[in-house]
Amino acid sequence: MIALLLALGSSLAYGCADFLGGLGARKAHVLRTVLIAAPASLAVELLLWPFLGASFDAGAAAWGAASGVASAAAFAMLYRTLAIGPMNVLSPVTALVSAVLPVGVGLLQGERLGPAGLVGLPLALAAVVLVSAGHGAGEARPSRTALLLAFGAGAAIALQLVCLHQAPDDSGVAPLIIGRAVSSAVTLAAAGLMYRRLGPEKPAYALSATAGVLDSVANLLFLLAARGGDLAVVAVITALYPAGTVLLARGVLAERVHRGQLLGLGAAAVAVSLLALT
Repeated sequence: MIALLLALGSSLAYGCADFLGGLGARKAHVLRTVLIAAPASLAVELLLWPFLGASFDAGAAAWGAASGVASAAAFAMLYRTLAIGPMNVLSPVTALVSAVLPVGVGLLQGERLGPAGLVGLPLALAAVVLVSAGHGAGEARPSRTALLLAFGAGAAIALQLVCLHQAPDDSGVAPLIIGRAVSSAVTLAAAGLMYRRLGPEKPAYALSATAGVLDSVANLLFLLAARGGDLAVVAVITALYPAGTVLLARGVLAERVHRGQLLGLGAAAVAVSLLALT
């Protein structure tokens, strides 16, 4: 139950972070947004170090660095995806892709589900799909580029989550610190190489920094949830983060929330209840 609640918290934080990061990327080049978000995330993880501890052994360093490379790619592709929109379609597409790979890894590693879990897990996956349902004629449809970016972002997020899960359980926040340091360095290098193409627009500092802080909180909650529960379950619950993005897009940007999306939110609630019984 604790792992489930942590995963739900991670989902909420990811959804809010994605919404704010997408808004920030609409105001300036996506790399300018990530250049603010990534260091803000690193600052939060460094502040957590004295309280949660960190063991920088070989396993934590390797898996943390791998998660950092994946995180840098996920940041850039996800924020660019949400910047060109529509958020209420592309965010759930990304989430579905990000859920499938960790579920497969968890099951291959021998995780087993009870009867309630066997119903709840596919229902949760269906809920992710339903949250993206319902855009019809007259609604903004995603371009091919946006869909490709959404799939790429989902794969990068999945790889990041799997790498964090593989890090030693006694490593504290070391994988997060190493991962964020690597992602910040990768982003800085990419921005340096593309400096002339970043444009003159200044980044939305407050939006970008807040997105980074929330992403760091989401990563921490996921790491704690994955250490206390099954990756297959935790990853799917975390992948429900589009609910937060969709609701914020509705409230702030007046994007429509369709019946299919409301049905998806209801299915998600049932799925979480079933998974809590496993």
